[in-house]
Amino acid sequence: MPRSDRFGLSAALTMPFDAAMRIDLPKALAHARQCLDNGCRSVTLFGTTGEGSSIGYDERVGVINAFVEGGIAPAQIVVGVMANAYVDAAAQCRVALDTGCRGVLLAPPSYFKNVSDDGLFDWFSAVFHEIGAGARGIIIYNIPSVTAVEISVELVSRLREAFPLVVAGVKDSSGNFTYTQALLEKHKDLAILIGDERTLAAAVRLGAEGSISGMANLYPDRLLPLIEEGRDDPAVIEAVEEILKFPVVPAVKAILARHTADDGWRRARAPLEALSDLDHRRVNGIFDRLFVAAAA
Repeated sequence: MPRSDRFGLSAALTMPFDAAMRIDLPKALAHARQCLDNGCRSVTLFGTTGEGSSIGYDERVGVINAFVEGGIAPAQIVVGVMANAYVDAAAQCRVALDTGCRGVLLAPPSYFKNVSDDGLFDWFSAVFHEIGAGARGIIIYNIPSVTAVEISVELVSRLREAFPLVVAGVKDSSGNFTYTQALLEKHKDLAILIGDERTLAAAVRLGAEGSISGMANLYPDRLLPLIEEGRDDPAVIEAVEEILKFPVVPAVKAILARHTADDGWRRARAPLEALSDLDHRRVNGIFDRLFVAAAA
């Protein structure tokens, strides 16, 4: 049995929109409850899969309040923050932390390229100082395929040394297992979370605490053995490799639309677009083969 304080599985919650492209709060809340009922320990709002960079400050406040008022405990909510200005990042963090949310998944600034570790250290430091005394539970988000910013193992060391009560973990979505191994070797006492489900089981065997996962929107039951036992699942690996052939967020939404018989899930906010009908059929055919047919 996993220890009770391990991070476990968090669904990188995909965000539903209505026909006017407003957030569909009842649908989002129902989906979050289903993820939690199916074994997720938490849900992560406004991450990459949740189109967090396309969701404004007021909308974020509305979603967090709706979830708490709808009966989801703040301790079951992680909030993704993606902002370039440190004052904006800190404001988004404070909303989550003042509400009592479990923590914040904090991405680095991404507009300026080729920034140094010193510059990134200064930016994260400014965010933490701007948050103030309530700064805690920060999960540093390393996703260079999106941000074009690498969070080095050395930068993590500097940040946790300077802010030991603030930095709680790292989400590694680098897709680079050599980096994952180095991170775990140096910082195994942090909550190291794996974003690439293909290496999740192997990372857990080395000490990773879990995952914030887009696949958890679809098959949390298939991910739990990877996290709780470090057990490999070839179907999960193949599914991730196949889904990466499509725009990932619209593909996850397409599969969820099929599973729920609710075509509204296909909507993605600009600049993303829903999958074409052809790709919708293709991606669902792949997942039907890997999961539905295999279970029959």
